[in-house]
Amino acid sequence: MGEAALWGAVGASALVIAAEVAFAFKLSRRVIGLIMAFGVGALISSVSFELIAPAIETIETWQVGVGLAAGAIVFFLGDRYVASLGGGKRKNPEGGSDEEGGDSGLGIVLGTALDGIPESVVLGMSLVGGGGVSLSLLAGVWLSNFPESLGGSVNMLKSGWSEGKVRLLWWSILAVSAVAAAIGFAALEASSTLTGGLVEAFAAGALLAMIADEMAPEAFDRASIYAGLATVGGFALALWLTTFEM
Repeated sequence: MGEAALWGAVGASALVIAAEVAFAFKLSRRVIGLIMAFGVGALISSVSFELIAPAIETIETWQVGVGLAAGAIVFFLGDRYVASLGGGKRKNPEGGSDEEGGDSGLGIVLGTALDGIPESVVLGMSLVGGGGVSLSLLAGVWLSNFPESLGGSVNMLKSGWSEGKVRLLWWSILAVSAVAAAIGFAALEASSTLTGGLVEAFAAGALLAMIADEMAPEAFDRASIYAGLATVGGFALALWLTTFEM
């Protein structure tokens, strides 16, 4: 569990690093879009090879479908709730005040938890069986967290949050992510084959919904036609990283 918590913290470290970048620099829309698109490709690869492939080997195909649907529905409902609280544009690096349609602090916090904690749980799950951490999944999680923190930090600063308060928020979520990874490891290690496969499929459905609803559209909006190339690059890197896990 300790190793799972460590890797969960590493995946969430992008939240802290990106916040410091937001304090010191203003990255262009295209750079943010390319980072997001790269993360999209890495996460799609990870979902395919680290979650769906193992699930299909342990449970029936229709059970995988049930898990996928459940994960997508839960993410959809959670995302709608977060949007109603002012977190609908939490990855927007341009920021904006609440009056301008930007994000509220509470919406950003809940939205980051909605996106990041399931990813950390999956990271912990990838350690079950005595293998090392999934490098492809770790890369995808890190790259998906970076633009979320970057945009969220800008929004919170514009909403009147101090830098110290923003730092405390991201460090707190990093700690929660570490705990979530440990829980994911313990839960899957103690579960039956059926439960483990369903959990993997559920996580895959939630991640795919997040990619399609948020990351991919915003990546294209910022990087335009270059988003496709960056997505393929992220997918290829994640696929290459899986060769070190065999």
